[in-house]
Amino acid sequence: MKIATWNVNSVKARLDTVRAWLKVADPDVACFQEIKTQNETFPRDSFEDLGYNCTVHGQKSYNGVAILSKRPVEDVVRGLPGGDGDDHARYIEALIPSDNGVVRVASIYAPNGNPKGTEKFAYKLDWLERLRRHVETSLSTEENFVFMGDYNVIPTPDDAHYPENWVEDALFQPETRSAYRRIAHLGLTDAFRACHGAAYAYTFWDYQAGAWQKNNGIRIDHILLSPQATDRLTGCGIDKHVRGWDKPSDHVPVWCELAV
Repeated sequence: MKIATWNVNSVKARLDTVRAWLKVADPDVACFQEIKTQNETFPRDSFEDLGYNCTVHGQKSYNGVAILSKRPVEDVVRGLPGGDGDDHARYIEALIPSDNGVVRVASIYAPNGNPKGTEKFAYKLDWLERLRRHVETSLSTEENFVFMGDYNVIPTPDDAHYPENWVEDALFQPETRSAYRRIAHLGLTDAFRACHGAAYAYTFWDYQAGAWQKNNGIRIDHILLSPQATDRLTGCGIDKHVRGWDKPSDHVPVWCELAV
């Protein structure tokens, strides 16, 4: 099963690009973030034509997450548990049957948190702590679980071309990286790092200052696997070339393959 994640930065604005990638990459499951549209205006017909079932947790103009699956989708959870009063559409998970069991997949769009030291940064840290608690609970099911998406975290200096340029950014603050480690250290595996040790592997390049042309990128889109899913991991990659297409997102797809 090939499972991918991509912050598409407005699914309607980049519909042709997203469809083109789906046709070439052909994932069984695709998790989207920052779709920037409500459930009723999500262009599901364009994806159903390609054989995907669409499960959406949308929001007008901002945020929004979705799961596309070639297989039926069950047991959908919209919204990160524990957030009473939090109306940000940043989390959706679903159970997807496979040939040899099931895989539970979560599409995650964590808060950016900038500027540091503000309420936005406090919200980011609180949200990541809520995610940690939910991951801890989810791991008790011992399922094949894939927590994937835009975490808005640069985990280590190796995950930025120029880490010194990010020392004041919320994505690279010690508190942010510590919150991410607390999630990963519950027993999750970074699928990309499990398969690749190469430096200069990024998933985001800003639109400004020729970042793409200079490969001035960061790795903030991550696939974290439960121990059960890790045992079935057969490959992982970043579709960097998509950043060079017409009307690209500032993120690119990341994918893993599981023998399930």
